Amino acid sequence: MLFHTKGIVFSAIKFKETSIIVKIFTRDYGMQSYIINGVRSQRSKGKIAMYQPLSLLDMVVYQKPGKDIQRISEAKFAKTYAQIPFDPFKRTIGIFLTEIFNKILREESENSDVFDFLFHSLEIFDHLTENVSNFHLQLLLKATPYLGFGPANAEDFIHQLSESGFYFTTLAGEKELINQLISDNYGGEISISNNFRREVLDHIIKFYRIHSGNLREIKSLSILKVILSD
Repeated sequence: MLFHTKGIVFSAIKFKETSIIVKIFTRDYGMQSYIINGVRSQRSKGKIAMYQPLSLLDMVVYQKPGKDIQRISEAKFAKTYAQIPFDPFKRTIGIFLTEIFNKILREESENSDVFDFLFHSLEIFDHLTENVSNFHLQLLLKATPYLGFGPANAEDFIHQLSESGFYFTTLAGEKELINQLISDNYGGEISISNNFRREVLDHIIKFYRIHSGNLREIKSLSILKVILSD
């Protein structure tokens, strides 16, 4: 049976000579794997761009419960990015976020609230021009309530880390900055040094690890830290 849904692409791997298997977080069916036949053939030139990480798709899919790999009947871009695929800084942040959510979003676990939050956040990120280097910190902190483990504020964030054996020595003003990251809109004027930005990111990752057993090695983290040091 055919169903309409929206999706966010998280990864794609080559399959046989001309096909790919792509993981897509869908609004209605959670994280799903789809086989896309012939997309790497010369005849299908250009179609593979639709399945690049973080692509926002509008899809008609065959959905069979219990099946490991589903199929797509029709797909088109729900939104076309203007900057993320072409801006090296935004692309690096996007790769990092893709890796994080690819690890923590569970197979076949529908969560339209998480989907809508991520979809809308990525739309904003694509057009963001101010304070872009804070976006991943804000998104990860703002996502936690939708994922079911959001801290109420900076005090709660630090308390949960301390309760789990991670100690966060805060300096004057740092709690206020964390509260700003949680509450302010993307692109807001939040003045953070590169060193503190990396420190906060490390603690956010620890916070995610407390609540998710799947978040171990993050391969893109070292590249992101290099980008953030510039």
